Amino acid sequence: MTQPANITLNRSLLQKADLALSDLTADGGLLVPAQAKKFLRILINESKILNESTVVPMRSHKQLIEKSRFASRVLRAGEEAKALAASDRAKIDLSKVELDAQLFKAEVRLNNEVLQDNIEGGSFRQTVMTQMGEAIARDMDDVIVNGDTASTNPFLAQFDGILKQATSNVVDHAGARTNKTLWKNMLKAMPSEFLRNKRRMKFFTSVDSEIDYRDFLADRATVVGDKFLEQDASITYSGIPIEDVPLFPEDLGGGSDRTNTILTDPKNINVGIWRNVTIETDKLISEGVMIIVATLRFDVKFAEETAAVKGIEVLVS
Repeated sequence: MTQPANITLNRSLLQKADLALSDLTADGGLLVPAQAKKFLRILINESKILNESTVVPMRSHKQLIEKSRFASRVLRAGEEAKALAASDRAKIDLSKVELDAQLFKAEVRLNNEVLQDNIEGGSFRQTVMTQMGEAIARDMDDVIVNGDTASTNPFLAQFDGILKQATSNVVDHAGARTNKTLWKNMLKAMPSEFLRNKRRMKFFTSVDSEIDYRDFLADRATVVGDKFLEQDASITYSGIPIEDVPLFPEDLGGGSDRTNTILTDPKNINVGIWRNVTIETDKLISEGVMIIVATLRFDVKFAEETAAVKGIEVLVS
């Protein structure tokens, strides 16, 4: 029995797509190290958080990060030819942070028009890697920021994100809009021992919060104020950059019009990604649809939670 022409065309396109992705989907879809490294590079480049945080390639689902610091004074008044008393000897604070990578999947369906455009142009494999990487990076930012194991959303409930984890140093902005007082109070709330790295720190906030502060600066009727109104100029407080992150929430609080902010050294944010990334495919021949499924595991932890300050109750409506 002769098959309809459209099914024959669909079969041909799907076979070409299979061939184009054959090196990605070999060995059960597990990307070889070079491919996984390239895919992770796409994720890092496209993500605001990953691009600045410490990315840890994990060798298994779980991995410990060793950390050590002297939390208090180590120097004492000394005497010639006399050892320090036992009570004066400095003790190093040794602890560990465990990254526990959780499973995430992404499924994409491509119709024959998309397949034909990309396969004939010879860019199908790159299109899949790039566009899936861009979309996955955006969604990783979401759970890295907003993850909450108490959430009713299964995606966000995989693990606690940085907003949920930051609990030691909290500044309540009491429903005011973003202004210099918020940044000042957050900076003052940062434990002094971490301010030695002040130049490496950043304020992270929502898009509307950043716009509000830019408008606050522009209210000054000066050339400097005009710069923030007319240009996309970088803004800082006390030399610390203020960066907007599109996935920061703007619907918190009783009126669903509040956001949170974070002050920390971005390298204090550790994102562990299990290096076994898979890309698998299937196809619906009669519909002319290719199904592509990417699987990866990741987690996020502050290396030192006390080195982060969270601002809450920031008005953005």
